[in-house]
Amino acid sequence: MGLSFRQLLTMTGSDLRQRLRDKSVVIFALVVPLALMFVFDLTFGGMEQLELGDIEVAVAAPDDDELAAALVGTVRDLDVVDVEVVPAAADEVRPLVRSGRAALGVVVPEGFGAAVTSGQEAVVDVVEGESAGLEGQVVVAVLQAVLDRVNAGAQAAAAGGIAGLPPEQLEAVARSVAEAAPTLGTTEGETSREQLSFSGSLVAGQAGLFLLFTVGFGVLGLLEEREQGTLARLRSMPMRPGLVVAAKALTAYVLGVVATAVLLTAGSRFFGVDFGSPAAVGVLVLAVVAAGVSLVFVVARVARTAEQAQVAQSILAMVLGMSAGAFFPITAGGVLGTILDLNPIAAFMHGLGITSGGGGLGDLGQPLAVMLGFALVAALASRLIPDRGAAS
Repeated sequence: MGLSFRQLLTMTGSDLRQRLRDKSVVIFALVVPLALMFVFDLTFGGMEQLELGDIEVAVAAPDDDELAAALVGTVRDLDVVDVEVVPAAADEVRPLVRSGRAALGVVVPEGFGAAVTSGQEAVVDVVEGESAGLEGQVVVAVLQAVLDRVNAGAQAAAAGGIAGLPPEQLEAVARSVAEAAPTLGTTEGETSREQLSFSGSLVAGQAGLFLLFTVGFGVLGLLEEREQGTLARLRSMPMRPGLVVAAKALTAYVLGVVATAVLLTAGSRFFGVDFGSPAAVGVLVLAVVAAGVSLVFVVARVARTAEQAQVAQSILAMVLGMSAGAFFPITAGGVLGTILDLNPIAAFMHGLGITSGGGGLGDLGQPLAVMLGFALVAALASRLIPDRGAAS
């Protein structure tokens, strides 16, 4: 047992030194994914730090109308957008917007408050200029929400009139409905515990995608040595027949763990991403690398040559990486969603989403089950599938 273990370590060490001398390993394991992270972050990373600017809104509203004043005050006091209200006459609003001196125009008609409280129709005109942008859309959305509340008050007043309420009570009904607190609402909270930020998804996705390329350098060495004739000489040596395959697997596993850990560490520092507990993240890395190594062994069994194996490995890596959301988010339901959930890279990203939200090892049951289950199935398949390379 001791001799076999030493032989395993000796072959693994020799393979690791040989792979590290190969510049393509470093390029595909570290340089390319880090470069892609930077490119994608420079291109799309600003979406997370989107800030709304200020906007000038030309407003025409009757001076002695309390509801109109409340409507204008709501627009002026927005927190998310800095709104500068420019008072104007009703016939001046459109020219101000067309000339670009105001990005948005709002015209509240005369008798607005009286119409609402009596249940009559009152139309507020909104004019959007070419420079309104996202800020203008926010202001319009807020206006629409307020007007919906006011419209509910108008409808309540109209219903009260039909029901025979005296006119002096209609105004009270309309105001109470328009000013009532909403029955249903939303509570702003933190991002879901199982959802990574854009930068986090970028780092995790690229680490998972290029993991499949990295472990291939270890496993697919079996095919290269078979073609070169060195595999037969290794198996003729006085040692257990399975040690050669075990050494390749261990080489691939070490390369995968180190490269993935480096990518996650570098990515988290470069892009300010916190993946949570290092112990929990480490377990996820060990599990996803096991799945990747097992999958590449299947490729090594079905491919006749090293070139065929590299092509098949690249296709599988891109399919699994893209379907997991390594480049952009993927959402699906039904049967397709179930299939995508069995993707080990998707499970890896799911697990990192849990740990980044504060989850620990006890919360990683589902993603770990997917990755380890995938590794077990792939390992069994690699034993049952005939070795086409050996047969040829």
